[in-house]
Order: sequence, then structure tokens, then C-alpha cells
Amino acid sequence: MEQYLWLIPLGFVIGAFATLIGTGGGFILAPVLLLLYPKENPETITSISLAVVFFNSLSGSIAYARAKRIDYKSGLIFSAATIPGAILGALTTPLIPREVFDFVFGILMVGGSIFLFYWPRGETAVRLHQLNQHLADPLANRNVLPCPLSYNSGVGAGICFLIGYVTSLLGVGGGFVEVPAMVYLLNFPVHVATATSQFIVAVMALTGSATHLAAGLFQHGVRRTIALSIGVVLGAQLGARLSSRVRGDWIIRSLAVALALVGAGLMVMVF
Repeated sequence: MEQYLWLIPLGFVIGAFATLIGTGGGFILAPVLLLLYPKENPETITSISLAVVFFNSLSGSIAYARAKRIDYKSGLIFSAATIPGAILGALTTPLIPREVFDFVFGILMVGGSIFLFYWPRGETAVRLHQLNQHLADPLANRNVLPCPLSYNSGVGAGICFLIGYVTSLLGVGGGFVEVPAMVYLLNFPVHVATATSQFIVAVMALTGSATHLAAGLFQHGVRRTIALSIGVVLGAQLGARLSSRVRGDWIIRSLAVALALVGAGLMVMVF
């Protein structure tokens, strides 16, 4: 176990940043693991990543729940939609060659970054910014939902099913897709989207991890998972606190930059 202790600070950094932007951290962790263990098969990488994502999202969800920033009704609807997708994605992972796995992951990251940089924001962005002006300070323990949320739950459930499949397939939590989808397609305030996304990701990652475990795919990554999980659990608490002090548009931009860097690195590694 001693040889994996250096993974604890790595997990701390990933946990803090991932919780700040409302993700489980898998979109950062999985590529890092792919780079650190180039000979490891994809199912081991995804198993480790999803398990760590679960602990990170659980820790972040607890912090956001204390701050009353999670919309539980939406979170339960979307979580239910991600479960079948997450199971199907976890079962598909062993069928994909490592090179194809890396390249698809890289394409998804870069595409998500471009989407965030160039999606026209217009009136929606103005409205979201105005809503964010009324969000209560999470540290003051007040309700931060300024008004009832209005969105198409069917569209949201369909999006979450697809997110559950793709992200479980790749071993990531899905928050890097869910947060933009909730903000731009379902009109969630950014800070509410990041908190609710953590709740959804925790359910989805638990489902994917349980599927990996039941399928016998989680055999060689237990110690690495323990070390990384210790780090992300602590880091998630810091990220949740920092989130109350960071503007919504900065969160989205940080997410876009992180996606671009990770995606480009994976695509270069393939070639």
C-alpha cells in the first residue's frame, strides 16, 4: 500500500477541482490513470475511476446538501434515468480496444470544450446570471433556490440516460456533460446545476461500480482506489466551499479549459 500513498494528494487536487465545477472528477482521473498505467486494460482503469468518482461525488453531495443547494426532485428523476445507461455502459467497456477507447475519450473531451466555448448564451445567460445574483451564501445555511425550476423532465431524463451510458463506458462521472446540459438545455442556475450534478453522479458512479464488481472487472485496482478515494473525499469538501465564492461563468470556463487539455493529451497519446 505504501507505494500508492502519493495518489492521496493527487486525489485531493482532483476532488477539490471536480467538486468546484460540479463533476465527479473522472474526466480528469481516467486520462491521468491512462497515462500513468499505459499497459493497463480499459476495464481496470474505468473500475478504479468510477469507484473514486463515487466517493468524491458522495463527499461533495454531503457538503452541498448542508448548504441546501441540491434540487432533490430533479436529482432523483435524472438519477433514475442514468441507472440503465450506466449498467449498459459498464458492460460494454471490455469490448473496446485500448487505442479506440483513448481516442473516443479524447474526442468527447475536446468536443465538450468547444461546445462550452462557442455555445451562444444570449438571453439565457443573462437570466441565469440574474438568478445567480440571488443565490444565498451556502455558508449561511439558507435555501439557494430563488424560484421553482421549470424544464422538460422527459428531455432531461433522455439526456441523462445517454450520459449514463457514455460516461460509465469511459469510467467518468458525467458531471462534465451534465452541468452544461442542465445549464444550457434545461435552464438550471449554474450553482444549482453543479450541486445537483454531484448528487446524480454519485448515484450513477455507484451503479457503474457495482456493475463492474458483479462482472468481475474490479480485481486489480483496490489499493489504488483506496488511496485516491481518501484524497478526493477531503478535496471535495474544499471544492464545495470554494464553489460559493466563484462566479458561475468562471466555473463553466474552468470546465471548458480542463476538457480541452485532457482531450488533447489523450489524442496525442494515441498517435
